[in-house]
Amino acid sequence: MSVTTTLAGFAADLDTGGIPAEVTARALALSTDLTGSILRAAHEADSTPAVLAMLARLGMDGEGPCTVFGLNRRYGAAAAALLNGTLGHSLDFDDTHADSSLHPSAPVVPAALAAAELTGASGTDFLAAVVVGFEVCCRLGMALDPTAHYARGFHPTATAGTFGAAAAAGRLLGLDEKAMASAFGVAASQASGSLQFLVNGAWNKRYQVGEAAMKGLMAATLAASGFVGAEDAIDGKHGFLRGYSDRADPARAVAGLGSTWETLRIGVKPYPACRYTHAAVDGLLALRGDLSLAPDEVQAITVGLHRNGITLVGAPLDEKRRARSVVEGQFSMPFAAAVALLRGRFGWDDYDLLGKPEAEALAARVDVVRDESLEGLRHPFGATLTLRARNAEHRLAIPDPSGEPDTFPDADAIAAKFRTLAGPVLNAGADTLLSRLRDLPQASSLRGWFG
Repeated sequence: MSVTTTLAGFAADLDTGGIPAEVTARALALSTDLTGSILRAAHEADSTPAVLAMLARLGMDGEGPCTVFGLNRRYGAAAAALLNGTLGHSLDFDDTHADSSLHPSAPVVPAALAAAELTGASGTDFLAAVVVGFEVCCRLGMALDPTAHYARGFHPTATAGTFGAAAAAGRLLGLDEKAMASAFGVAASQASGSLQFLVNGAWNKRYQVGEAAMKGLMAATLAASGFVGAEDAIDGKHGFLRGYSDRADPARAVAGLGSTWETLRIGVKPYPACRYTHAAVDGLLALRGDLSLAPDEVQAITVGLHRNGITLVGAPLDEKRRARSVVEGQFSMPFAAAVALLRGRFGWDDYDLLGKPEAEALAARVDVVRDESLEGLRHPFGATLTLRARNAEHRLAIPDPSGEPDTFPDADAIAAKFRTLAGPVLNAGADTLLSRLRDLPQASSLRGWFG
């Protein structure tokens, strides 16, 4: 049986009752976490007005049945998936799956939510679809080999995410195995996402993830309407894995399928920046506290990263030291280090340091190097630190950033992050929405569930 058929059968036929309770609970926690990012980005992300203007100009902003958090109105399903996906990824505060080096919730949850509201699916069915979408996109990301996929210039959240979105939406639309394989056939023609945004801090990264949510929903809806998609679209001669990677391993996509849950290996971000900066930020915050360091006492910092981290947040170093836009800051190890040392934290509101002399002076003291000791490990997100202050050197190795499965935040921490993001937008309404999200498993239908 091909990888395409195996994943299609899993997505279509997985027994909802057979999903472990902890897996379903994790899907709910991750959906809640994403919702906070959507809400804040709807009001504060610099790219949001342009996306809304585009939808209006193209006549895609009409009233529909589907929720877009933070916009106080409903949209058609395709526009809602696009908006929630784009907004959810705009702060770069959404979750990550280390083994695939992608953000699962931003493409999957919006596609599932739109399909659930279209069909009147229950909260339990919605969460099962989210789990299916997570499993498909994370496994495809692993099968691509993230390092090889990055080397080809692709953004795995947008590419593999399209399949995850199609799987989640397709399940809610009632696709059987054959139709789900057709949806994957369409998704293979739509999967796209370029790393070229790194050159000038462009907004492509946000939009292409929203597109993945929308295109996955469209692929599933085409298949539900009888459209015939390409066979063996994932592992065929001209399929997704061969076309998007030089070192694809199709077996990784199906190993332990239905017994090993990649959903439980998704981590939540404590900082609104590329995950490859997080371990170093954790380490710098710890050193700052332990040594009672003042920023002007720091003479030099060397951050060691995996080669993927160098690609995204460490090179070209001179440009990374002079981050001026939010996207440039989100992908700058020197800027993240400067924020951590200056503020003793790193939250969304700390992007007010962009272009500030004190931040750039500290960023200029940050060197970023490839650390061979971080290669070949299961997770690529670790970091090593050498910090020189008061004419003494301090070294630290951080194998994994906080928020990974071993340190996954509890319900109170998820709620606290949600309130931090949603509170400035909804005020007292943040707790009302949080309650609706917590009660989602009890919803008999998601139509109208969010007001």
